[in-house]
Amino acid sequence: MLFALARLMPLAVTLFVGSAAAAGDEKGADGAALEFEAAAIEAASYDGGQLPDGQTAFTAKLQILLDRAHTSPGVIDGWKGGMTESALRAYERASGLPVDGKLDEEVWSKLGGAASKDLVRRYEIVEQDAADLNDPLPDDYAKLAKLDRLGFVRVSERLAERFHMDEEFLVKLNPEAAFEPGETIAVADPGAAKEGAVTRIEISREDRRLAAFDDDGEMIANYPVAVGSTRTPSPTGTHSVAAIALEPTYTYKPDENFQQGDNDEQLLLPPGANGPVGLVWIDLSKPTYGIHGTDDPAHLFTEFSHGCVRMTNWDGEELAGMVDLETEVSFVE
Repeated sequence: MLFALARLMPLAVTLFVGSAAAAGDEKGADGAALEFEAAAIEAASYDGGQLPDGQTAFTAKLQILLDRAHTSPGVIDGWKGGMTESALRAYERASGLPVDGKLDEEVWSKLGGAASKDLVRRYEIVEQDAADLNDPLPDDYAKLAKLDRLGFVRVSERLAERFHMDEEFLVKLNPEAAFEPGETIAVADPGAAKEGAVTRIEISREDRRLAAFDDDGEMIANYPVAVGSTRTPSPTGTHSVAAIALEPTYTYKPDENFQQGDNDEQLLLPPGANGPVGLVWIDLSKPTYGIHGTDDPAHLFTEFSHGCVRMTNWDGEELAGMVDLETEVSFVE
């Protein structure tokens, strides 16, 4: 693809990132978290009705099925909430079904729910999973700028990202695990990354979703995103992809973007999954704006950005593998 060189070059991102509290809570329901074994996810069945409140094996199963259908639920965590319901609406839209964000027999059947298997698999932790971990990272950007990398700080954090899971959920599925090399743990199996050529991207501020279309106008992938607030809004209109970078650095400019803590001078933060823009940056033709990863995937749907479009690192990397320079990016109401 045309962006191959862009991927090999570091990109100093200087754009609007950060967080502001948004209304609602992804874990929404007050139901107590359910302790269950991984086998319960495989055995969960649909008997009609809507998603149960709280955290359940059935919702975890639905999230894995949506992820396999390239309609990302964000993190797989078993909780009923906004990201899962928005993924259901996106799947209904892509499948030509009535769009209401509610589970029914037709949606469950199209997802292959009754016939699905191997949604959870065993994974043996290897030495590489425990290599090059960071010490706990400070919040202060000035201290982060002195480090060589803003990488994972725990094996469980690294593996949760690899298998599209909330870290707390991964730990809950493996309560006896120390997450050390040689251990075998249970992980979600979200399937292979989507491949294809994305020629148009549509970002809905209302739905907080990003839809990716191919040259035939078919929606081939859909992802949850954080967008700007009314105070720091995302762009309007149509733009295009200007550059793509994996492992981007981040240039903090308080006079142009926002002020973090007491830092009032420009800083260059190193790359890594726990950096302000995560593991991917898709630069837009609209100056200072882009689509990027996040250091906090569990709260993606409960925060606003400072104007950019934020995704989970794994969704952002998948999207970056399908877009090209000049891919159209439209912001819609």
